[in-house]
Amino acid sequence: MSDHDTSRPSRAAQLWADEHELVAACRAHPFVRGIASGALERERFVAYVEQDAWFLAAFARAYALAIAKAPDLATMSTLRGLLDGALEELDLHRGYATRWGADLDPDPSPATLAYTDFLLRVAWSEPLPHILAAMTPCMRLYADLGQHLLPDAAPDSPYREWCETYADPGFEELARSLERLLDEVDDGAAAVADHYHQAMRLEHAFFDQAG
Repeated sequence: MSDHDTSRPSRAAQLWADEHELVAACRAHPFVRGIASGALERERFVAYVEQDAWFLAAFARAYALAIAKAPDLATMSTLRGLLDGALEELDLHRGYATRWGADLDPDPSPATLAYTDFLLRVAWSEPLPHILAAMTPCMRLYADLGQHLLPDAAPDSPYREWCETYADPGFEELARSLERLLDEVDDGAAAVADHYHQAMRLEHAFFDQAG
């Protein structure tokens, strides 16, 4: 594990701060704002849910591969809890599928494939710090979006459940757990920052494909 100067931001916190431009772009994205207002067309949200289900399945596999590379049982246990959280997130999508007819086994779009191929390539072939760097932006960004959107979400928005899910303190704790792991195993390699930035770029592209 790396030694950290507690007077400085953690590596995870610094990486997040460095992505402020992409974070602001995601918060302001018309698709994201449409979720909060409820003005987003239903078919666009359903298409997003379908692609996100494909992504989450790959995200869960990346957690499983990270578990195999964990250096100790404590890290394995934390990652197992995060894997369980990803599988529970898929339950939300199954609810959308039941209500709105979403197909949770869709043909992946180019943007979805770009993201999942990136995640699984890193998870298969690179060490644990690099895997966590590629995965942390998704968790931190969605926690951030939920917390920013919920106060302004229309009470009658059909997507309010989405905002509530990601604003929930339990989801925030999952994001923090992943960030703490990243801080613990961070090896200082340039690839950590590179993968974090690439994941943030792919997150924004994922919203772009949704409209």
